[in-house]
Amino acid sequence: MAAISQKEAARRFAKTWEGRGSETKDDRQFWLQLLMDVFRIDNPFSVIEFQKPVKMESSTKFIDGFIPSTRVLIEQKGIDIDLTKRYRQSDGAELTPYEQARRYDQYMLPDEHPHWIVVSNFKSFEIHDMNRPYDEPVVILLKDFPNEYSKLSFITDAQRLHIQHEKQVSLDAGKIVGRLYDALSKQYVDPDSERSKHSLNVLCVRFVFCLYAEDAGVFLKDQFHDYLKDIPIEDLREAVLRLFEVLDTPGDKRSPYLKESLKAFPYTNGGLFHDRDIEVPMFTEEIKDVLVQHASDDFDWSSISPTIFGAVFESTLNPETRRGNGMHYTSIENIHKVIDPLFLDGLKEELQAAKDAPATRRRQELRNFQERISELTFLDPACGSGNFLTETYLSLRRLENEVIRELAGDNMLLGMEDDLIKVKISQLYGIEINDFAADVARTALWISEAQMMEETRNIVQKDMDFLPLKSYTNIHEGNALRMDWNEVVPASALNYIMGNPPKPFIPRVCKYSIAV
Repeated sequence: MAAISQKEAARRFAKTWEGRGSETKDDRQFWLQLLMDVFRIDNPFSVIEFQKPVKMESSTKFIDGFIPSTRVLIEQKGIDIDLTKRYRQSDGAELTPYEQARRYDQYMLPDEHPHWIVVSNFKSFEIHDMNRPYDEPVVILLKDFPNEYSKLSFITDAQRLHIQHEKQVSLDAGKIVGRLYDALSKQYVDPDSERSKHSLNVLCVRFVFCLYAEDAGVFLKDQFHDYLKDIPIEDLREAVLRLFEVLDTPGDKRSPYLKESLKAFPYTNGGLFHDRDIEVPMFTEEIKDVLVQHASDDFDWSSISPTIFGAVFESTLNPETRRGNGMHYTSIENIHKVIDPLFLDGLKEELQAAKDAPATRRRQELRNFQERISELTFLDPACGSGNFLTETYLSLRRLENEVIRELAGDNMLLGMEDDLIKVKISQLYGIEINDFAADVARTALWISEAQMMEETRNIVQKDMDFLPLKSYTNIHEGNALRMDWNEVVPASALNYIMGNPPKPFIPRVCKYSIAV
């Protein structure tokens, strides 16, 4: 029997707890049922700790519930308690339930301080983000829970914490790129000319790809670093130009007399290093230090989020943004507010149905699902640095990797070795008026492809070569307000539009469309 949808589970949960809830008798059952039935935690006791002791100044108090993995503190009250009112405590203090929880927080160990405090009285949930402890809470009423349960997904969602880490790493990477950009810019004869600005942007994109490649296993470990470190500063410009030429040349067309340090670099394909007409200035010790020490030795690029970093990268190197001291990008959470209801929630339910199919049909159902997601097409007609497209690709590949994991676990991968990965970045189409942003979008998609291939490699325990790039990006430079979108992708072949396209030009033939 197929599992019920998460929304249906949330509806049943709300119905079960309608009009009932004793703080002393029902609190554990309430949260265990929430974790098991709605958020599908098989062993909720491994996730939540009830009655966690906290040693305060004169006594030991007990937290109703604590989820260590996501650092969620739960203060559970009975159904008759008003969460907005203050109640007298044993020491005479008058506190709201949230203030009571905040007091526990003060006495917890540093690595246990909650990211979230959730206060509940069975008929509602108050969600407090401790990064903004004085903001008004997000409130979910039990009667609205079937439509709003996703607002509580953070309680078990380790992915949210992973996203926070990726965001910080990506912001740190942006600072490094900013330093590199500034150091290189000073070396151009006319840094304000269009050719110099374009060349500088392309140069930074190429450096970022090389830095990511050596940390993520696309190149050999520290290969870019080791190539640069011993080259005298007066020879560094020519060495970089030579490297770009080699990266753009297939192995069978390279000179047989190349130095070993250059010969070892793989052919990249994809056009990233194809333009030989860019202006590359002389390098300085400062530039070399940023590249070799700060960007390579001191930083690991493999854990950046291409979704976030593409936008950070673009903002870092965009002169208008830099002058305005601002940075604008759509967060991963907000991207999912668009793509989840648009297509991802439905695909997850389809995948679950395939996983629950009878054993005789299970392999075929999983393969059919994989084929289906590999045929979907997406357009962002004002894609900027490509964060909507990149996050869409990552989401599709995570679904595909789940299929591969299921098939591998049942020893059903035989015959799929040459056709293992079906989802391609070529399914994503973008239009962008800024040539540099378009380059960043292509690079972000390539990085996301490398990351997901690494995940697949870990599932099947098999070597898979990322380079030379075998897929291609469909990021087109142009003004979406003035061009025919059918020249990018025929409307009849398009499944979804997303992002923030110019509203008057949404194709009528498209299956779904949305603007945010």
